[in-house]
Order: sequence, then structure tokens, then C-alpha cells
Amino acid sequence: MTARTSLPRWTNLGCLLGLVLILSGALSACATPPPADDADAVADYQAANDPLEPTNRVLFAINNGLDVVILRPLALAYHYGVPDTVRSHTHNLLVNLGTPTVLANDMLQGKPRRAGDTLMRMAINTTVGVVGLFDVAADWGYPIHDSDFGMTLALWGMPDGVFLMLPLVGPSNLRDGVGFAADSVADPLGWIGQGEAVTDLRLVRIGLGAVDARERVLTELDRINAQALDPYATIRSLSRQNRQAQIDEARGDTRATAPWPAAK
Repeated sequence: MTARTSLPRWTNLGCLLGLVLILSGALSACATPPPADDADAVADYQAANDPLEPTNRVLFAINNGLDVVILRPLALAYHYGVPDTVRSHTHNLLVNLGTPTVLANDMLQGKPRRAGDTLMRMAINTTVGVVGLFDVAADWGYPIHDSDFGMTLALWGMPDGVFLMLPLVGPSNLRDGVGFAADSVADPLGWIGQGEAVTDLRLVRIGLGAVDARERVLTELDRINAQALDPYATIRSLSRQNRQAQIDEARGDTRATAPWPAAK
């Protein structure tokens, strides 16, 4: 699972609201540290890095309730009611709309080859790929990768901070919550145009993005909810592992050559 598709991230409003709720809740709902003489319990507590667990679990329950009532049924209807080809093209379009943000973060991270791949993907898929409906760039040797401001902050040396469960957004941490809000505000598509039609298009994009993201992890999340003794702890662990893998991949990409397929 990836950070962009494993657990839906809807709006910067949800992210900012979550930060306010969690930080205020921290004053009255912090996890109690284990006794200092219980070495194993202390190690587990430190590894979890979740001092706000009581508040996070409440927000997890709220998110799960919304998922059961609204998002999962929509994702199921989308999965079984829309042909695979249409879903694939819709996903490609949504990914292409996010390419400017990916490009900006590739550049901020000082990753010339990744930035070159992203620039070529945006140019090729927006034109030959019909505004991104077809991922022609991948077939031409320009692979897709994730990049966001949370990753940028990580590569700049900022620690992840405490684990956060954000309303409507899902598992995150203090660094990535700030990064997600910054990416949402900086998204150039949010600056273009005014009026009801533009607002409606933005809302459609948010809604499609949420349903697309949820549909792509129907099997994984159903399995976790059915089999995990503690779905909250399982999702916390998996989200951290996935996020760290993304950061490690970006950090380890030291290519500096021109982004031509022949140079791969």
C-alpha cells in the first residue's frame, strides 16, 4: 500500500481540524507510560510513539464509522458498477492532476532525475495521454513515484513526530500532517479560476479521489478488519512501514543523469 492510495486523504480542512482536535485532546487524553522497570513494555511504548493513543483511537472509530456508512459502500458500488478500464483511466487522470505538486517536491528534495521523470510524465500524459487518462509516460520509460512535502521535510532531516489519526484523512504523524496541509494549500489547481463551476469541479476531484483511493484497498482493509486482533495497531504499523519505505526509496535515489529512457 502507498501513502496516497492506502488510506484516503480527503482535504486539508480535515488535516487541520485533526491537528487541532488531537493537540487539544492531548491535554486530557494521553496514553499512560508503562512502569520504568518493565523494559519490554517501555520498548513497545517508545516504538509505537503514540502518546495520544486514547484520542487517536476515538478518531479512528469515527473514521471507521464514516467508512462503514459512506465511503466503503461508495467504493464497492464504484468497483462493481464501473468497468475496470474506466476506473483505470480515472485513476490515471487523478494522478496526473497531482503531478505539479510531485514535481515541486522532487525539486525541493534535490532529486533531478525524479524531477525529470515527473516533468516528462506531466508533459507526455497531458498531451499524448489525453489530459492524463492514459499513462503513456510509463510505457515510454518514465515511471511513477510518490513525492509530497511530508517526504520533503523528512529528507531535510525533520523527524516524523508522534503518530496522529486525522479525521477524514487517516493515519499520519505530525510532520506528514503539516506536509499534507501544505501540499493542499500549494496545489496550483486550487488557484485556478473562480465561481460555482470551478468549485464544483474541485469537489468532484476530491470526491473521486477519496472513492478511488478507497476502492484500491478494499481487499486489504477488509482483511485487516476481519483478521486483525487490533485493527488500529495493525494500521498504525503498516502505515509507518509503508511511509518509511517511500522515504527510503526517495533518499536512496541519487541519480543525477538526464531523464532519458536510454540513460536508465
